[in-house]
Amino acid sequence: MNKTLPVALIQERNQGDAEANLARIDAHVAEAARRGAKLVLLQELHNGLYFCQQQCVSQFELAEPIPGPSTERLGRLAREHGIVIVASLFERRGAGLYHNTAVVLEKDGSIAGKYRKMHIPDDPGFNEKFYFTPGDTGFHPIDTSVGRLGVMVCWDQWYPEGARLMALAGAELLLYPTAIGWDPDDAQDEKDRQRNAWILSHRGHAVANGLPVLSCNRVGHEPSPIGRSGIDFWGSSHVLGPQGEVIAEAGTEEPEILMAEVDLRRSEDVRRIWPFLRDRRIDAYGDLLRRYRD
Repeated sequence: MNKTLPVALIQERNQGDAEANLARIDAHVAEAARRGAKLVLLQELHNGLYFCQQQCVSQFELAEPIPGPSTERLGRLAREHGIVIVASLFERRGAGLYHNTAVVLEKDGSIAGKYRKMHIPDDPGFNEKFYFTPGDTGFHPIDTSVGRLGVMVCWDQWYPEGARLMALAGAELLLYPTAIGWDPDDAQDEKDRQRNAWILSHRGHAVANGLPVLSCNRVGHEPSPIGRSGIDFWGSSHVLGPQGEVIAEAGTEEPEILMAEVDLRRSEDVRRIWPFLRDRRIDAYGDLLRRYRD
């Protein structure tokens, strides 16, 4: 018997401030629920611009506690429409202690759980180590009324260890709120390689673990405040099946409510013919705990 889960990914561009962004989320979630979605995934740091292009202490004023104003508003939205929402917030945990945190709102509006981003990048245009303390929640799925969700955040998507640990803990889906894009000055072939590598990494997680993967990215150009070329976020939000097949994919330039149906039963079927978890040589993987094998 199929266990089909209707999902929606809300791919958006920054609207200028938190209230404008949350108003768009309100409207999009209502539309997704009207179209039958039971699980909605939002993009990374959806309340505003991607502020990590520069190092500026005033940006810490954007952070908020969890629970806090955004989780209260999104919780009401989840309760109103009877859906599960995966949100992405700049968390103020304490004075001088901040995280990039995904929060799961249950359909009754309560907080089902949260995940603090474990891998923190520090690349040109992505100065996240200045703002975010690495997560301490570990890789533990969050139980909800629609299934056990393996939630991670953006840069985590490049690490097979995180996806594997979520799978080993019984995750039924892997979900990645994301903010990733091109340097506008890069050549087109380099842009294509980067976007393709990003999608391939997700397909690899799906195949290696026999799980559906959902990744929701933002879209649109966000200028740099420090004289760089800014970032063109490439959208391409997608839903993958447990053999890496593309179930649905959004475009690269425009906001979109990406709808799909995920058959959670297929993971069991796929794992019976590709029993990768059965054949793991856990006795031989000890060196994975080392930084490098010199």
